[in-house]
Amino acid sequence: MKVICIVGPTGVGKTKLSIELAKIYNGEIINADSTQVYKGLDIATAKIKEEEKEGIKHYLFDIKNIDEDYSAYDYQNDARKKIDYIFKNKKTPILVGGTGLYIKACLYDYKFSLESKKNDYSKYSKEELYQKLLSIDPKTNIHINNRKRVERALDYYSNNGIIKQEQKTDKLLYDVIFIGLTTDRENLYNRIDKRVDSMINEGLIDEAKRIFDLNIRTKAVLTPIGYKELFEYFNGNITLEDSINLIKQRSRRYAKRQYTWFNNQMHVNWFNTNYNNFDETVKEIKKFIGGIL
Repeated sequence: MKVICIVGPTGVGKTKLSIELAKIYNGEIINADSTQVYKGLDIATAKIKEEEKEGIKHYLFDIKNIDEDYSAYDYQNDARKKIDYIFKNKKTPILVGGTGLYIKACLYDYKFSLESKKNDYSKYSKEELYQKLLSIDPKTNIHINNRKRVERALDYYSNNGIIKQEQKTDKLLYDVIFIGLTTDRENLYNRIDKRVDSMINEGLIDEAKRIFDLNIRTKAVLTPIGYKELFEYFNGNITLEDSINLIKQRSRRYAKRQYTWFNNQMHVNWFNTNYNNFDETVKEIKKFIGGIL
């Protein structure tokens, strides 16, 4: 039995493909997007709507409140349980999402060192945090702008007294078919811009204002692109137009980072998306999977 894993940058068409493949291969879908596990974060995270599911079972969506913690380690445990459950029911697990670490943690022999204590670094600037990291690990390969990784490295040192050694693994725990959707960069960026415009029309500003008024500033709220940018507008720091442009810009940059991550971490079989006739893309991928099965 095989797991189908659909990856690719934001806005490329992964959700639509997952539904089509689920219909063909008697599949059930497991979310692999770190932002879609949270209830109430719908528009900015491009969460699948109920009517779009077409009766297909979806797992690990809306399982946490925005004031709760949820880590890649938690996801690893939950997603593996869902894969086993789907296999037990003689169906095909289909992982779909753009959070590379979640996918890697689930499908590969990826080991986590549990951190017993998380420190509060909110009073530190990124430059101050980075200097703290350099003081304990002068050869770190973590970039100064990757604040989350800097904080995790500092927490690990605080809890264990040693520098964390990144453990890379290419050992898969399942028989996986990796499918990646792609398109040329100009087309992708145009699609991302239009997608953001659609989110605004669907009510993203109201969704963000509701969360803003709750005064909850957890990782769940500040990780997705869309909320923190609009928070700047609500605080009167930037105009609405600038906020929307910032969402588009950061989404495009995120898509570029996703490509880099998947290409470096996984053996992905990439397919160009035919947006004029998506059925042709589905047929091409079905033919490819059929050759493996």
